[in-house]
Amino acid sequence: MESIIRINNAADISVIVLYFLIVLAVGLWAMYSTNRGTVGGFFLAGRSMVWWPIGASLFASNIGSGHFVGIAGTAAAGGIAIGGYEWNALIFVVILGWIFVPIYIKAGVVTMPEYLRKRFGGKRIQVYLSVLSLIIYVFTKISADIFSGAVFIQLAIGLNLYLAIIILLAITALYTITGGLAAVIYTDTLQTFIMVLGSFILMGFAFAEVGGYEAFMQKYMAAIPSNVSYGGTEVDPACYMPRSDAFHIFRDPISGDLPWPGLIFGLSILAMWYWCTDQVIVQRCLSGKNMSHVKAGCIVCGYLKLLPMFIIVMPGMISRILYTDVVACVVPEVCQRYCGTSVGCTNIAYPKLVVELMPNGLRGLMLSVMLASLMSSLTSIFNSASTLFTMDIYTKIRTRPSEKELMLAGRAFMLLLIGISIAWVPVVQSAQSGQLFDYIQSITSYLGPPIAAVFLLGIFCKRVNEQGAFWGLIIGLLAGLGRMISEFAYGTGSCVAPSNCPFIICGIHYLYFALILFGVSAIVILAVSFMTKPIPDVHLYRLCWALRHSKEERIDLDADEEQDRADEKDDESVNEENQEDPGCCRKAYNWFCGLDQQKAPKLSKEEEEALKKKLTDTSEVPLWRNIVNINGIILLTVAVFCHAYFA
Repeated sequence: MESIIRINNAADISVIVLYFLIVLAVGLWAMYSTNRGTVGGFFLAGRSMVWWPIGASLFASNIGSGHFVGIAGTAAAGGIAIGGYEWNALIFVVILGWIFVPIYIKAGVVTMPEYLRKRFGGKRIQVYLSVLSLIIYVFTKISADIFSGAVFIQLAIGLNLYLAIIILLAITALYTITGGLAAVIYTDTLQTFIMVLGSFILMGFAFAEVGGYEAFMQKYMAAIPSNVSYGGTEVDPACYMPRSDAFHIFRDPISGDLPWPGLIFGLSILAMWYWCTDQVIVQRCLSGKNMSHVKAGCIVCGYLKLLPMFIIVMPGMISRILYTDVVACVVPEVCQRYCGTSVGCTNIAYPKLVVELMPNGLRGLMLSVMLASLMSSLTSIFNSASTLFTMDIYTKIRTRPSEKELMLAGRAFMLLLIGISIAWVPVVQSAQSGQLFDYIQSITSYLGPPIAAVFLLGIFCKRVNEQGAFWGLIIGLLAGLGRMISEFAYGTGSCVAPSNCPFIICGIHYLYFALILFGVSAIVILAVSFMTKPIPDVHLYRLCWALRHSKEERIDLDADEEQDRADEKDDESVNEENQEDPGCCRKAYNWFCGLDQQKAPKLSKEEEEALKKKLTDTSEVPLWRNIVNINGIILLTVAVFCHAYFA
């Protein structure tokens, strides 16, 4: 590692300390002012969120520090096409708010596996999906985010990597474990504001340094590292020359690094999996006050997603122009010296820019931006993962837990997750073949498509049944794992030393692989479903698109279990009435962990029905409905325009 300007002046340090104090204050305020002693309050923020925190939180839990490090790095290596990833989401936030969320709300669910259980019946799909989601969280999101946040801290403050990680996680865990979803959403909103502000300032400095947009386009094409030979061998020019199509989003379908059919169709499948069926994202939407607020939140998020192309992708490319020898190094020994990995240093493109360009004080702000994006995505993931665990897995192990026990189980599980994530970091460190973002995307495209297929067909085709969905998921998983394991076994290699994996396994671009996998899963699902008995309509009212407006009584496929649970609850509440008052210390501890809720009055059957109706209501005021619809259409036009302009 080279010697770097450490963050050691008073201005930077005070900015960072101030920032952490504000975040803790907001978190504590949200803890104090919201109801987090019930499962609905802790995991769904009591269904009371308005549109702007929803939008900000969607954006913040999507853009983690993994994005800052990963997207900027890939951009430094290959140009703007990676920005197409961000813009693809514009279309899918609209699909999320207009098509998927109304169905989830009408179904009255808290987690995605729970929706699948209501839709298909049986327990195996629900458990399968919960376990798989948790695995994906640990392997991609959590570990990549932690790793990239730590790269940043290491570069800026010079702390040991693991010490940096542990400090970060301690602060994050403090308010997630105690505060629940409301605390997460409000702190996210604050962090989105800081993230956008800070990265805009950095973008200004970067463009000023290069000399404007025109100069940026010329200089990027000329950013070639000076040292390109080692041990008497010349490195192949394709490895270090900027790509000739660096300023196009759509690239050659066969030789391009992000082929355009893959970018349009393959990526859409991953985006549908991520935006429309992923617990982290959908949970934000389910906490909305009413449907108009959810849609408006999706639109806010869509407009925010226009920014990464300008505040992350282009600064990443500018970093290559300014520090060509470091960021674009190709010789393994040189790379090892600059950033500690021999396969390439594009990952440090964004951190390097921050540490070198920003003046004192602002550098502290940018470091807090990185910590902000890191902590916001981590808090979101921890909250969602513990929701999945408590609602879908824990309730299978212990059939009749009390609310208090569920809350404690969720919090204990978060601690376990944090431990696993720290243990996984060295694997990410060695597996990043120079480009962190590619690591995340490729794992996602091996595991995500079957899930997307099940949700899409489950909502739009009522003929699909449990057997079809289950075998589609299993066969899709086996195919995806086959590719993933062989790729890890052979190693991804770098441009200088490519891996010797056979073409038939690794030669197919991962976006094309996602398309093929989606197709195979869909065919299996439909084939098995049509060979087995259909699910009667009486179980499907308001669970799929064709029956979304039906007013009839739905008999849930798991109705008998639900009844058992309700009877248990009655017995429990009788026992709870006989408890004595807790002491002072106990009261304080309960308040801190949000366990001391006043006992809610017992609802009569009619009141329960009314409450359920309110929670599953998707009606909107016509005026606001028209306003959000018009905005949705504008957003889609903007998305098409952006793709066309940079194509």
